[in-house]
Amino acid sequence: MSVFDPRICTLGEGALWHPERRALFWFDVAGRRLLSRCPETGETHDHALPEICSAAAWIDRDRLLIASETGLSVFDLEAGRFLLRLADLEADNPDTRTNDGRADPWGGFWIGTMGREAEPGAGAIYRLYGGDLRRLFDNISVPNGICFAPDGSCAYHADTDRGLMFRTALNRNGWPQAEPEPFVDFSRIGFWPDGAVTLSDGSLRVALWGEGAVIAVSPVGEVGARKTFDAPQTTCPAMGGEDYLTLFCTSAAQGLSPARIAEAPLSGAVFAVEETVPGRPEPAFRPGPA
Repeated sequence: MSVFDPRICTLGEGALWHPERRALFWFDVAGRRLLSRCPETGETHDHALPEICSAAAWIDRDRLLIASETGLSVFDLEAGRFLLRLADLEADNPDTRTNDGRADPWGGFWIGTMGREAEPGAGAIYRLYGGDLRRLFDNISVPNGICFAPDGSCAYHADTDRGLMFRTALNRNGWPQAEPEPFVDFSRIGFWPDGAVTLSDGSLRVALWGEGAVIAVSPVGEVGARKTFDAPQTTCPAMGGEDYLTLFCTSAAQGLSPARIAEAPLSGAVFAVEETVPGRPEPAFRPGPA
């Protein structure tokens, strides 16, 4: 384990490896910042954002789709500003914000919302695809762990508050064709799943809030080995780097006592560790018609 970026985020989230820029992007949700670092050149960026943002997908070299507390918009990386609003997202509800999200293999984007105080059942998960924004699931407290099987057969998501991860079968256009089914009940072993990513072999890597770790989960839901980090609140993993063998993980300092931060001063930094199984390039989001 090594520190990939020492800049401290109050609530680091939304790790995304950009395959064309060969750089990691992530958010400080509470700090309203988009950060990035290229490991090859050491180049870093820190963009101030006008509202809370939590997740992104790459569109091309210079544009990201970014999920903010009120909608889904195109962001220009060179100009450092938003260009275009694609869809409003619970913009009429000031009590919610976005949380975890990820592009799907069809060029769509899944995004979760939650209550600002993590009120039970206040959140939902949506999909934007071909200009069509639909609510997929509701009655979720803290939506996390959104990721997809390499063959596109299913999607995963978690409700951190319940300690549950679900699996949902998808049709040929990436829409759910069945209700979500329980995949892993982390609460039975005292874990709380946060962000997740799938690797090339179909296994998952799931960040564990409060455990300072990312845990391996097999395609059939068997819990495996853990990789630990010097921050108790690990939030979102991403695969990238050379041959996609580097596991990056964001973390958070939010809610930790001064004594706990003194014990773990890297809380809020981004970490990196090598994997033995490669990840996969994240699919690009396609803003046009399906």
